[in-house]
Amino acid sequence: MADFAYAYAHPSTLTHSATGNVLELAAYAEDAPAGGAACFFRGGLANAWLAARGLTTLAKVVASRFVPQSAALRDPIVTAGAGLLRFEAFSSCNGVYARLDLGPEALDGEFLASGTTNVDFNEPMVNALARVARTEPVVLRVGQQEVVLERAAGTVTERKVTLPERWIKGLTAVQGYLAQMEEKLTLSRVQAAQLLQGLPAGATRTDLFLVLRGPRPSFVPVGSAGAVRVGGAHRLRLLDGLLPLCESLRVYATPDGQASAFVLALGGGHEFVLALSAEVNRGFSGEGNQLDTLLEELPTEWIAGANQLFRGNETFNPALFALEHDLDPGTVDRLCASLSAMGLLGFDLRSNHYFYRRLPFKLERILKLNPRLKNARALLAAADDVQLVGVGAGGRSEVRVRGTDAWHTVLVGGGELARCTCQWFTGHQGQRGPCKHILAAQLRFGAEAE
Repeated sequence: MADFAYAYAHPSTLTHSATGNVLELAAYAEDAPAGGAACFFRGGLANAWLAARGLTTLAKVVASRFVPQSAALRDPIVTAGAGLLRFEAFSSCNGVYARLDLGPEALDGEFLASGTTNVDFNEPMVNALARVARTEPVVLRVGQQEVVLERAAGTVTERKVTLPERWIKGLTAVQGYLAQMEEKLTLSRVQAAQLLQGLPAGATRTDLFLVLRGPRPSFVPVGSAGAVRVGGAHRLRLLDGLLPLCESLRVYATPDGQASAFVLALGGGHEFVLALSAEVNRGFSGEGNQLDTLLEELPTEWIAGANQLFRGNETFNPALFALEHDLDPGTVDRLCASLSAMGLLGFDLRSNHYFYRRLPFKLERILKLNPRLKNARALLAAADDVQLVGVGAGGRSEVRVRGTDAWHTVLVGGGELARCTCQWFTGHQGQRGPCKHILAAQLRFGAEAE
């Protein structure tokens, strides 16, 4: 941990020099004065028409909602760093995550700083993107306080808005899922078009699985080896403007089928990612897939030091990072989970690397945005609210935990799935992370609960 301690004490020593030039480490500031806006990138788009198609699809995602009662939120997050521009967004229901990456080939400009901002995609921006012609020159400026699109027909400016905390919770869950995913299918341009043609008409109410039947992708109602669970396959219609343009399509999924991702290689440094929750009515912000990893608190100086190192490197492979710094992989996982719980880390499936977002470093968000973990810690404040009943021969611990209206029985350890008698566990069977009672049992009786 010496590197972390040094980085924490000497943050000014950390720089990024992917091109030989040190990049200014300009932090995203939620409360930065409007007059002090830093510029992260300015320049032309090598293929403005293709970039506009990607941004238009992103705008479709942020304007969509697949759960009627969800509030309309339109807040793409824009990150400049490591020679890329990344545009990220969620559907308003938070069950669809989208990201457009513009790499060095897609950009003909200058990175003046690394930073992150977030803006609304309002009607003038959407209309301007839709009107970009195939050979039209377009200039893009991304700054701390605004994103500007310049065309001969006029300039459109989107100002920075407050990033919803729900989006930070969603980013935490998405990063956790993406980091677990395995590649399942690789489709050609023709197969990608066939996938679009094979989408069911209307909204699907049941699970569908994506498989290859011979060379053709198909959606079937029953899973099999190699099949990808696609909850609410109609959500893939968001890609109808890009699938015919992609050079290839790679399909990923988590081992437990709780999320899937579709990565479109568009050529010329353009890549689009669409990740789907397992069910239409499941928003990523409600997932608890990082709670087990966040269970063990790390020293503040470790997290702050890792933040400085990751901030300086901007991208990193977790396995290589653990080897280079002589760290246990579990420790690196906990560091990554802690930083992603603040919205600071994303995950790139193509490179198998994390990337850094320059959002505020706020440790209090770890508990604030994970109420189950916060409530589990509150249960430990009273000595009698979490009681060990006994440990079975197989190492399975039985624990009594006080609930809101009744006591609950928790079974943990023994190499099996933790179980609880509460309504949350009964409804989700551990598929959306552990309940507060399981977390409290693991916190109080860590040795017995493992």
